[in-house]
Amino acid sequence: MNTNPRQLQLLAAVRERGSMTVDQLADMLGVTLQTVRRDVQKLADDGALARFHGGVRIPQSTIENLAHRQREVLNAEGKARIARAVARQVPDDCSLMLNIGTTTEAIAKALLQHRGLRVITNNLNVATILSHAPGCEVIVAGGVVRPRDLGIVGEAAVDFISQFKVDIALIGISGIEVDGTLRDFDYREVKVAQTIIRHSREVWLATDASKFNRPAMVEAAKLSQIHRLFTDEPPPEPFPALLAEAGVRLDVAAD
Repeated sequence: MNTNPRQLQLLAAVRERGSMTVDQLADMLGVTLQTVRRDVQKLADDGALARFHGGVRIPQSTIENLAHRQREVLNAEGKARIARAVARQVPDDCSLMLNIGTTTEAIAKALLQHRGLRVITNNLNVATILSHAPGCEVIVAGGVVRPRDLGIVGEAAVDFISQFKVDIALIGISGIEVDGTLRDFDYREVKVAQTIIRHSREVWLATDASKFNRPAMVEAAKLSQIHRLFTDEPPPEPFPALLAEAGVRLDVAAD
């Protein structure tokens, strides 16, 4: 692949954040939209990027997620901003459910100073983080531990979570498609996430901007099942209209 320095800079930026719009890239590089579109087309033709309407993302499979270590560093700063924004809205003395994902793990770190929390999770990383919070009781779902990310999946986890009804579910997702569906890769993980949604009085979705327009195989929920969405950048089209139609409150983390 024969790329010039500007295209390498463009590629590095998209790899860091997961996805970017053409407008964002033009502003970052200080060039015209036409120049960015030509660069994007070349990188897409070379297989380095995947295009969607209005932007580009890193190429990804619809049947398998990135490794946990890769997801930890992908847009880590954006996930930290989202986590801080979520934590500011979570009151003390409430019950929560957190599911599998590096964004929910960032949220767990941001909740360490809260008091009176009772947290149910199928994420052993979340459980480990919050076990160090003096004001938090952690309840871990039983089931099959997925070695690649220490998520707990399976029917035992579904049955366990079905016993509870909590104040707020704090959930992550692998992709939001243009039809308003929230999608993930492992149907066993999705079954647990669906149960978490059903057994929560409010559902808050925390997802960085790379998840918009990202395809995945299994439908977990629809935007109409979500009450609030926390993200790090304004969503691209057509998502603002979809969120408004579904009655979802949008929170864009500024710091």
